[in-house]
Amino acid sequence: MTEWVMKRRRYVPDLRRFGALCDSNYMRLHRLRKLEAQGQPVCDFELHREDQYLGRVRIEVLQTTKFTETLLLEQVHNSGRWLNNPQLTVRVYHDANMAEVISCYRDRHIAPVNDYPNRYMHHPDEKVQVNSFLADWLDYCLRFGHLPMEHAAWSAGEGVD
Repeated sequence: MTEWVMKRRRYVPDLRRFGALCDSNYMRLHRLRKLEAQGQPVCDFELHREDQYLGRVRIEVLQTTKFTETLLLEQVHNSGRWLNNPQLTVRVYHDANMAEVISCYRDRHIAPVNDYPNRYMHHPDEKVQVNSFLADWLDYCLRFGHLPMEHAAWSAGEGVD
């Protein structure tokens, strides 16, 4: 009796999809960083939906070179217990207009392809999934992000004649 055993197909990354994801993350980060107050290396902004406080997010510049930046994006506070505070290190390539997650939480390096199953139970496409999460998180921040009042360009009573 012969048993047919299907060999698992090795995951092959879709570079076009990954490149498009990194391109769109660059544009999202570019729009979000317009909230920065006076070009400081650390920018905190709050997330609000109407009058409901959702949390606080920090973007910190860790390293700057001629064509790249390394940023730490982290949610330093949230209003509920349902979400672990994300912490991502993102490499921004200004010459290529791309942004890529290079580390997530405690994982120092995210492999582009993982064998499955593996010791840490990472998915074969873990790098794509983490960058997709960054896209969703940045969209959320763009939708609900506001600078705290102490960073506002003018107070409520100024400029009124």
